[in-house]
Parts: sequence; structure tokens; C-alpha cells
Amino acid sequence: MQITVFVFRSLGADLVGMTCSRGRAPNMRKWGLVKTFDELFAELTEKAATRPEGSGTVAALDSGIHTLGKKIIEEAGEVWLAAEHESDEALGEEISQLLYWLQVMLIKRGMTTADVYRHL
Repeated sequence: MQITVFVFRSLGADLVGMTCSRGRAPNMRKWGLVKTFDELFAELTEKAATRPEGSGTVAALDSGIHTLGKKIIEEAGEVWLAAEHESDEALGEEISQLLYWLQVMLIKRGMTTADVYRHL
């Protein structure tokens, strides 16, 4: 199973509204700006292990389960609101942020994507 995740502001990049000269979204996979769910998980797992200074992911992991849970609830609400009132682009961004925070929770709990995939 391969899930493609558009990583926007969650990881420090602000790519919202980016278009190519033909008015379409750029080929973000070509530029290395699109990750699969598993690629994102591998990147976050690496950050958790190496703990680079200034990493937002490391700070999130250090904040604890309760804080991560509140962030997941917040992002889920933003997904719902975007689905009701915003563009598909905005909805995709909100979903990517929710997926990011869910992965951070998995890592905090010592779980892997396989722990989720077996329930799909």
C-alpha cells in the first residue's frame, strides 16, 4: 500500500499556492517535495533517533502524549472545517498536517506503520 502525503507547513516548508508556468501545481515528486506515508515515517523516525537541534519534530516528541493528542484533535477539526468550507488544496494541506501528527504519535508510542497497516 502506498499513500502519498503532501508535506506543507507541518515540516517547515510553505508550499501553498505554488504553481508552475502553465498555471498547474508543479511536479512536486520530481523536486523531492512529495513523500509517501512510509518515506515521511522514515524521516520522522530518523529525526527521533538523531534528535537534530532545533527540530520541531523532536520538540513535539518531547511535549508528551497529552500534548500530541490535543494537537491531533486540533488538526482533525481543521480537516473537517476545510472539507466544509475551503478548497481541495487547503483540505489536502490540512490532511497532510493531520497525518504528520499521527505519525509523531506513533513514534512517541514506539509503534510503526506496520502496527497500523495490519488494521486496514
